[in-house]
Amino acid sequence: MNKLSRKLFWRLSLLVCFVFVLSFLVNEYFLPKYMLYQKKMNLAALTGEMLQKDAVALVLDKNRLEQEYQVTIVSLDFNAAAGGNANVNAFNDAVRTQLNKEGITLAKFWITGDSLDKLSRHEPVYKIYDQGKLETSYLVTLLNIGQTVFLVGDFVAHSEKSLQAVNRFNLYIAVGALLLTIGLSWLIARQIVRPLTAMQKTAEAISNLDFQTSDVRTGDEIELLSRSIDEMSLKLKEAREELQRQNDNLQTFISDISHELKTPIALIKAYSSGIRDGMDDGTFLGVIHKQADEMAGLVDRLLELARMKNDPNRPEAFDFQLLFGKVAAKYAIEIRRNRLAFEVETPEGGSSRVWSDSQKVETVLDNFMSNAVKYTADGRIKASFEERGGRLTFSVRNGTDGLLPEDIDNLWQPFYVRERSRNKRLSGTGLGLSIASTLLQKLGVPFSAVAQEEEIVFTFSLPLVSSEIQSDKKTLPPG
Repeated sequence: MNKLSRKLFWRLSLLVCFVFVLSFLVNEYFLPKYMLYQKKMNLAALTGEMLQKDAVALVLDKNRLEQEYQVTIVSLDFNAAAGGNANVNAFNDAVRTQLNKEGITLAKFWITGDSLDKLSRHEPVYKIYDQGKLETSYLVTLLNIGQTVFLVGDFVAHSEKSLQAVNRFNLYIAVGALLLTIGLSWLIARQIVRPLTAMQKTAEAISNLDFQTSDVRTGDEIELLSRSIDEMSLKLKEAREELQRQNDNLQTFISDISHELKTPIALIKAYSSGIRDGMDDGTFLGVIHKQADEMAGLVDRLLELARMKNDPNRPEAFDFQLLFGKVAAKYAIEIRRNRLAFEVETPEGGSSRVWSDSQKVETVLDNFMSNAVKYTADGRIKASFEERGGRLTFSVRNGTDGLLPEDIDNLWQPFYVRERSRNKRLSGTGLGLSIASTLLQKLGVPFSAVAQEEEIVFTFSLPLVSSEIQSDKKTLPPG
């Protein structure tokens, strides 16, 4: 037996013993008194009914009363039987004769002179006669109604032997119940311990960072508890994986920012040493200023990335196509210088008024355009607008020389660049798409990056004013 089985056995055994002892005490001390009390109450109820009737009515109603109350009723003339209230023997003989006619023979029965005096005063008389070896008592009520004496009698069996038999039988039941308790304790404990053991192993595995699950199916609260532990294990596993990913990103971030700062610092150090050694040909200060500006720009973008995570949204209605045209105009010179083919596809007759934070959206467009101009592999860039289900979907695509799955997964990470050599003309800092994803998440709009037939497509959508915002007149500015 395991601990749970022993605990169940002792508790169930104590419960069985308690029930047996309680039953024994009740049978021994309270049941006889209760049975006598019930008999007396029955006779009292009958007496109350009889006192409300006259003697003639009672004689006629005798059979009904006997059957209803399960008693024996005999009647006799008081004056004739008692001989003028003086002959006690004659009265007792007359009563015995009537009882014998009813088939009742009593070993001990005697009505005293005091009882006759009470009857003469029309007072009820209550007596109980122990019948000795017959192991019964006879409960008697005598009433004098209109000089007619009515004797109401009922046997009360002595319960000692019956109670002994009952208690002995209860003892046998208790012993059998104890034996049954052992088997039930084992079965119940087995059904409970198995799933608990499985959950215990799962909990121990979780504490060791081994996020397992247990397949417990009991159809009760234990199964619900097991499911909760399994869900906790899965969520902890996901949280740990996410934490590990964030930790890896942090390590990469530290490595990348160190790499980004190492080159300009080294150049500043080298050119400042050249100035000190008198090797300046007039360009050293320019190089130092340029590297300092690049470091300042990098720090500014990092600060911008951190600020954007806490910057509240300021939604407003604005024309998305006009905003995109403003952003695209900044890259016109670079597009012409690099001889890129830039195409914009707009829907005919559709509205481009959307509801969002225009400043954040402008920053996202700026980063998407910068990325497309910098990384297009075939010299083509295409931007398009499309209305879908009350939203305006914007996408910008450019050719690529082939993307690996890990590239798509990591595009949104800070300092991630596909150009491993970090050629400054191509690679940049790798913060643009990270800033864009942070802003889009802050705005709560769907976005994605998908590789299609040697092209990469960046997409996000905003709610159109006409379909989702127009009904809310309070939030829209005038005009």
